[in-house]
Amino acid sequence: MVAPFVGERYATGESLSNLLAPPYDVISTNHRRALAGLSAHNIVRLILPEGNDDRYENAASLLATWRDDQILVRDERPSVYVLQQKLRSPGARGRTRTGVIGAVAVEPFSRERVRPHEKTHAEPKADRLALLRATNSMFEALLLLARDESDELRHHLSEVVSHEPTVTAELDDIDIRLWQVSGSQGEKIAQAAGAGSLYIADGHHRYETAVAYRQENPSADRTLGLVVPLKDPGLTVLPTHRLIYGDTVDVDGVLAVCRERFHVHELRNDVNYAEHLAEMKNRGTACIVVQPGANAVSLLLKAGAKLGDLPFANEPAVASLEIARIDEMVVKRLLATSGQDAHLGYSDAPDQVIDEVVNGTAAAGVMLNATSVEQVLAVADAGAVMPQKATYFTPKVPSGLVMLDCGRQT
Repeated sequence: MVAPFVGERYATGESLSNLLAPPYDVISTNHRRALAGLSAHNIVRLILPEGNDDRYENAASLLATWRDDQILVRDERPSVYVLQQKLRSPGARGRTRTGVIGAVAVEPFSRERVRPHEKTHAEPKADRLALLRATNSMFEALLLLARDESDELRHHLSEVVSHEPTVTAELDDIDIRLWQVSGSQGEKIAQAAGAGSLYIADGHHRYETAVAYRQENPSADRTLGLVVPLKDPGLTVLPTHRLIYGDTVDVDGVLAVCRERFHVHELRNDVNYAEHLAEMKNRGTACIVVQPGANAVSLLLKAGAKLGDLPFANEPAVASLEIARIDEMVVKRLLATSGQDAHLGYSDAPDQVIDEVVNGTAAAGVMLNATSVEQVLAVADAGAVMPQKATYFTPKVPSGLVMLDCGRQT
């Protein structure tokens, strides 16, 4: 399921920190510009290439040039790559997540060895498939979770990180350390990582793209995946709050309907919304609706509220999710009152939600508690899907640390 592979990496000589980027789908236009400004060889130039209809061909040409110029070089032996990321941001200082990057088998979800929890969309998959066709290379690793019930994988990873890393870098206030592991030790780590089913935490579109590409190119039967043990203390999932964009939202009208199922309370302006939401977590399904004027109300689902009319009522793993309930009963109703051009945005930052509503950029915001990792796996095991942007796993896996040439995997 997971195998060592001959990785392609940046040659030493330029600061690795200036060459990495977050995953393509969390990079804004301004962020891309800033990353590209760090170096003429920053990986963002490949994962989000410039151009119009020729942008994918531009990426392929640039990749060939970097290879010819020895900017990118292939390792000599098949290896796995142990990755440790240490957060330095306030509130998460010292939190460390450790996993291993390997070549993960590409196969249909029906085999149940790789399990999703999100529904994907055609447009981003078409974009990634066009890039993959042009470059025949994987520049970004998916984030995958392994139950690792025997703790074998964690044991192997602990042994590796007790030694000096192969390379170090930093990205977005996160310290990065990477170890290249070859030979029998690399084989053992790969075997432990792939001993059971793998759960996609981040990268559904890229995995499905890899499946589609394999149908065209049977030899491209592997993709990049960072496998993290479920018990890893640094495994963190944040809530993805909702922002409603469009015309003025009829918050009062929506709340009037919500009162049938929710206790609704106005919050004082001096209340810390995030802290208040966390306090409600053990009391049941809850959210905070932020509205213009810096006003906010908390909603707490009433005990015994009837939920049988919800579209996922017959899917227990989904029906138990706060995010599914709030999306259906609160977010969709707010969105429906915000005009023809209404659309949703997402953020993991409570301050951003509040600021955008207060300054009028967004018509309203809905703040939620995080979905637990156990709930994510339960949905995947049930063969169900969660609402879009239901989770935000952090830290993101850096793009450009190690790459996979699909035509030369071993």
